[in-house]
Parts: sequence; C-alpha cells; structure tokens
Amino acid sequence: MLNETRSGRMSAPEFLQGLIDTLTQRGRSVLGIKPPRHTGEDPDLELLGEALLSRRGEASGVAIAQSLLAVFERAKEPERLKFLSSLADRFGPDRRAVELAIAAYKGEDGGAGKKIEALHAAAEPRRQELIRRLNLAPGGTASLVRMREVLLSLLSKHPELQAVDDDFVHLFSSWFNRGFLVLRPIDWTTSANILEKIIKYEAVHAIQDWDDLRNRLEPTDRRCYAFFHPQLVDEPLIFVEVALTKEIPSAIGPLLEKPRRAIDAREATTAVFYSISNTQKGLAGVSFGNFLIKQVVQDLARELPNLTTFVTLSPVPGFANWVRRELKAEASIAIDDDARRALAALEDGGDLAQAREPITALAAYYFLKAKLSSGKPVDPVARFHLGNGARLERLNFLGDPSPKGLKQSYGLMVNYLYALEHIEANHEAFAEAGTVVASPQVKKSLRTKLASQDLVPRPQKNPQRKISS
Repeated sequence: MLNETRSGRMSAPEFLQGLIDTLTQRGRSVLGIKPPRHTGEDPDLELLGEALLSRRGEASGVAIAQSLLAVFERAKEPERLKFLSSLADRFGPDRRAVELAIAAYKGEDGGAGKKIEALHAAAEPRRQELIRRLNLAPGGTASLVRMREVLLSLLSKHPELQAVDDDFVHLFSSWFNRGFLVLRPIDWTTSANILEKIIKYEAVHAIQDWDDLRNRLEPTDRRCYAFFHPQLVDEPLIFVEVALTKEIPSAIGPLLEKPRRAIDAREATTAVFYSISNTQKGLAGVSFGNFLIKQVVQDLARELPNLTTFVTLSPVPGFANWVRRELKAEASIAIDDDARRALAALEDGGDLAQAREPITALAAYYFLKAKLSSGKPVDPVARFHLGNGARLERLNFLGDPSPKGLKQSYGLMVNYLYALEHIEANHEAFAEAGTVVASPQVKKSLRTKLASQDLVPRPQKNPQRKISS
C-alpha cells in the first residue's frame, strides 16, 4: 500500500509530490530555466507570464509557473508593481478577440447561444487563465495568496489595479468555497506549528504567552475551531475561540483571566464566541466566516445538548472614531448637547462611568441608525454577524476596559445572539431590507427623539475591510 512508509514505500502525498517535482525538473531542463533558488539575474516576470500562457505541455507549464512565483517572491516592490500593472493592461482581455466575438454575435446567422459563449470566453481577462496556471505550481495557492497580499498593499496608491484584485477575489471565492474547507478543532494537543500561528494571528484579544494560550485551549469549558484548506495544510484560514458558560457574559475580563475555575462542559448552557480572527491578509474579502460560525454552532449543539444559547462577546472597533467624527461635525443628528458635554468631560480626564448613559444611547444609535450609503450599518462586525442571522442582543458598557478597548470603543462590547430558530429569518431581513434585528433592551437605549432619524456617514478614506469579532 502507498501509505506503508515504514516498509520503505512512499505515501500517496509523497508519491504525487515526487511526480510533480520530476515533471517540474524535466520542464526546466527542456526550457533551460534555472531552479527557483539560483542567485543569478532573474528573468522578466511579464515574459514568464507570456511564456506560461503560450505553453501546452503540463511539465513545462508547471516549471514556468514555479519560476514566475519564485521570481515574484524575490522581487523588490518596483518589479512587483510593474508585474501587477502588466496584469491590469497587458494581460487584460484580448480586444481583437472581443471585437470579433461582438461582430459575430451581431451577425444575422443563427447559433446565438454559442455566440454568447464565445463572447464570454473572449471577454475573460487573460490574467485569469494566468493565475489558474500559476496555481498548478507546487505551493502555488499559498504563493498566490501572498501575491494578493502584496497587491492589496499597493491598491490605495494604484487604483488601476482594482480590476486585477477583482479577478483574484473571483478565483479565490471558487477555490476557497465551503466545499473545500475542513473544520478542525484546535486544542492543547494540536501541533506546536499550528499553535504558534494561533498566537500570531489572534486579532481580537492578544495572546500574551504559551500559558495564556493554554488557558484558552486546555480547560474543559473552552473550545477552538479553525477552517483549513487542502493546499494550505498547516495554515488556519480563520479560527474562533469559544467559552462555555452558565450565562451570557457582559465583559471579556472574566473569560480570559487566569487562574480561573473551569466548569464541566456538561454544566454549561451558553456557548460564547469571544474571538474570531482571519489569518490570511491575501484572502480579505473572501468570506467564509459565516460558514465557520454556523458549522461550530451545529457541532457544539450535537456534542453538548445542554447548550441552549449561542452568543458572541464582540468588540466595536469603529465606535470611538465614529463618535469623534460626529463631535467634529458642525451639526450632528446623533449627538445632542448633553452627550457633547459628557464626552468633553471625558477628554478632560473625567470619569468614564459618568458618561454611561450618553455612551450607551450613542451606541444604540450607532448600531440601529448610522448607515453606509448601501443602507447597511457602519460597523463591520455588526454587518458580519447580522448578515449571518444574529440578533443584536445587548450593549455592554465597559465590557473591555483594556487600553485597546477604551481607545476603539470607550470600553463598549456587544452580544450578538444566534437563535437557531430565527437565524434564517434574521438573515433574510438584513439581506433584503438592511433590517437590524435587535432586542427590546437595545432599542430602549435609543433616545426617543433620534429613533426615527437615520444618519448616512460622510465619506471616509480606507474603509475597514477586515472583519474580526
């Protein structure tokens, strides 16, 4: 059998990798391409791209793809920008082919269906096929994710690259769809390689050291799950940390404190999703967090029938900045004189506890009334959870009094409730009409004179794209 490695035989993955390496080496030999680690002068990335698209042989194609990716990895920013810019123009749609396809479609002879297919094929940018062929190289998927990370870092200064990014998102959305993702539990027995990445990628509540990580993974009332992709075996794409409790928490401190007394998982009634972290910057905008939440809810409900409540304890990363923008505005619907005085006192070193009522009222307005031009809430975490069918359940004043929490939200945290029987209805209401489904308690916090007014925010630079909760 192929997996009998102790008898000297190769495993199936080793056999396939060896076959690919052999084909790659033969392809390089035929083409005269040096191995990726050579230290000589690198070939031109654009010419490698043209060569890759022109080849029909699999061995030569894999060799060229591997070389192009290796050269891009070694290249400095100007060379990388030059290649990415060439993807936008040189590797766009073949204009002549598009014109011929349009002319054929307008022709009087029949076969409209085939003409539309031909037009669709001609209109596809050449870079999409180039990216597909690059993905065939060993480690190609990971290299392309890193390439898009570079692209995203350049996008604000080079908006002409937006079409290239759109094509990356189009292809990644297929390659990283739910059917390819594998949900795996992460615990204290997981390999150190992956645990180190959990520490590195934690984006919501920083993990201080290995003891802190152990406190989040080992106790019986803690869980962690991550999505993996077959082409990025030891790279979690997104992970969620879960606390099993007896009630809905209003603050993050008790969940993270150490030492603490763990409870038996069978005694818990509530599963709290207190941290969700995306790990790959190159996959920004490729959404699979919604699948993660729903899958984990289903798995936990199956494992622990005693769980009746599924909630988050989420940060509000944009709240303080939103309040500051409204304070600077000449006229603000959201901030009245009382709130302005209370917030001014905070700037002068006043007691935050004295501002509880105005901050809570502003938070209710922020979630229920402050909208993007699309009609969706301005808060990115809210858009994520409400879009998944959650209900805005509770506003928690001083839920996170850490320096980070005070800076980004005056310490505010919120609970989103995932009620299994209402998830689909909530999702439809949000998707179709932008309805923010909220508890009576949250609605009660909204001041009466503001309840009927919506605020569409002023344009902002560099809107937040990454979602963490």
